[in-house]
Amino acid sequence: MSGPLAGIRVLDLSRILAGPVCTQLLGDYGADVIKIEKPGAGDDTRSWGPPFIKDADGNDTEESTFYLCANRNKRSVAIDITTRDGQQLIRRLLSKCDVLIENFRVGALGRYGLGYDDLRDEFPTLVYCSITGFGQTGPYRDRAGYDFLAQGMGGIMSVTGEPDGMPMKTGIGIADVMTGMHASTSILAALRHRDATGEGQHIDLSLFETQISWLYYHAVEYLNTGHNPDRLGNAHANVVPYEVFETSDGHVILAAGNDGQFAKFCEVAGLHALPHKPEYGTNPQRIKNRDTLLPHIRDAFREQTTDYWVSALENAGVPCGPINTLDRVFDDPHVIAREMAIDMPHAEADGVRLVAAPAKMSETPVTYRRPPPVRGEHTIEVLEEVLGLREEEIVKLESDGVTESKKQANR
Repeated sequence: MSGPLAGIRVLDLSRILAGPVCTQLLGDYGADVIKIEKPGAGDDTRSWGPPFIKDADGNDTEESTFYLCANRNKRSVAIDITTRDGQQLIRRLLSKCDVLIENFRVGALGRYGLGYDDLRDEFPTLVYCSITGFGQTGPYRDRAGYDFLAQGMGGIMSVTGEPDGMPMKTGIGIADVMTGMHASTSILAALRHRDATGEGQHIDLSLFETQISWLYYHAVEYLNTGHNPDRLGNAHANVVPYEVFETSDGHVILAAGNDGQFAKFCEVAGLHALPHKPEYGTNPQRIKNRDTLLPHIRDAFREQTTDYWVSALENAGVPCGPINTLDRVFDDPHVIAREMAIDMPHAEADGVRLVAAPAKMSETPVTYRRPPPVRGEHTIEVLEEVLGLREEEIVKLESDGVTESKKQANR
């Protein structure tokens, strides 16, 4: 094991996206992540396809590309936690772990004696992280929570989309992803506290509150003015010009974040007079007069190609870029140079391609040690290595239906 979190062991009882995003991040930084899955089924997202990765014969496996996105650097152990023996295995594993993360509905793990209150006295140093739709308290605590609901109820959809169109969710399950990221930083903070005091704690995170928290400037605008922000499509509420413009052969993003960049853009675009007009000279004035300013800019952009504008504005020091489809993203020379796509082996396929972690750490670089596991791929390994179980004990657990190994998991 290597990385800044080497020596930290995480028991991962989460599935879908928010929890797996968190534990993949911890795994990327060196933690030993043991992913607990239900025998015979596993993580729900394994079946969230097509597309599925294909085996050597070109047939679909049970591994969806959705599942692959957030489950590397983990070991899969299939345990039925509804059984008494399964619950005892979880407790035995917890004696060797620093962190437990789960995203069951509020109170669900308590039915199996695995809730925080059931474990806190036995494992006083344990960092126990719960991810739910709406949190452990409050009138919505018992509601099922999904990313789409969080985006709608949490406000982001009210400010996303064209002004005259429908409210729009983001193209990625961003409430799930951001909750996973907040979970990872909260866990690291809790581990810091544990190392200083010997005291574990319960982390209560919800998709709903996470979504509200990253409304950022829109939320603070409302809280201080009482005004609900408008949907502006691709435009920015507080910076002009800062949006998508149509070119002669496509579209381009212009992000003139200050008055100097606006003046440089106007020089390139041949709109020399605009920066000197009082209604456009400063950003506050451009915001007030965006309806009269933007037609001039739109007309200018339509006269040249996307490549022309990207090159000309880059040379002038004005932030500008294309709107890439994913093929162009991963063919981009900068993306290639930064190694943002990685290749890993896989137990059921010739290999899989994954998105790399973005952090480049000089002394403790991210390592890619384990591809997303097949359900139960490491059951025997973990039971032997971590718990020291003998072969006959493992065989009995499997025959009793308490655990499942890779051999049983494969088709």
